[in-house]
Amino acid sequence: MMSLTPSRGCLLDLPWEDILVPHILCHLPLQQLLSLQSVSRSFQSLIQLYLANMHCFDSSKIGPAIPRAAFVNLLKDNEVLHQLVLQNCSDWLTDGELLPVIGQNHHLQQIQLKGCAQLSRHALVAISLSCPNLRQLSLAHCEWVDSLSLRSLADHCKALEAVDLTACRQLKDEAICYLAQKCGKLKSVSLAVNANVGDVAVEEIAKCCPELEHLDLTGCLRVKNDSIRVLAEYCPKLRSLKVKHCHNVAESSLSILRGRGVELDVEPPLQRALVLLQDVVGFAPFINLQI
Repeated sequence: MMSLTPSRGCLLDLPWEDILVPHILCHLPLQQLLSLQSVSRSFQSLIQLYLANMHCFDSSKIGPAIPRAAFVNLLKDNEVLHQLVLQNCSDWLTDGELLPVIGQNHHLQQIQLKGCAQLSRHALVAISLSCPNLRQLSLAHCEWVDSLSLRSLADHCKALEAVDLTACRQLKDEAICYLAQKCGKLKSVSLAVNANVGDVAVEEIAKCCPELEHLDLTGCLRVKNDSIRVLAEYCPKLRSLKVKHCHNVAESSLSILRGRGVELDVEPPLQRALVLLQDVVGFAPFINLQI
């Protein structure tokens, strides 16, 4: 007698490339996906197919440290990455692991390498040559970035919109000027914690990047009022400016931007004085701040 009970299908019976990879596996944490590989050979093949077709890889989704061989194995077949996030991977990431991944992924639009201290200038040159569609790049605290590698980035990645060069202390005004001249679509730039950056670089950014919205100059001790006034003149879309610890930047230049509604990370002098007074005497006298 034929059973009328419907048979229960297996997850793996669903179409892999049309259903499982784009619509189901993409919603699972990467850590769990990797553990599925131990279930069976079929699951291992499925996860390998997923890894070869994923558009975003974020090392923080796996754990604080990835064995070098494991990282290479995870991305060895992937040629379609759009986003690569490898922040604070200085314990294990070197050129040897990164360059093959960069070399075979020409569609990358966002790369984050913050704090990856073991890389070299060759990594940035490889990025510039392999990633013509790059939009966002974070190299914060990568002190290996030098003027020559930054020039290569400027020459080949003209669609760049956001770059974080915080604490890239080898860079001077000349290199920043070249980047601004070649990458006129920049909207967000961080040059924070670089005592070599001064008015020349800031003014060139202002004049060459009319789309600029965010600029971080925290701790740039050579920046002065003149360049801030140029920013106000040439960057009508500026939304935020960070100048904390820029001791040569005064309210006389910031007031123009403040009046325009630009978000600043330093308080007006009067308000700052009231805060200090309150800290000293325990209260602040009433003062009409609208005067």
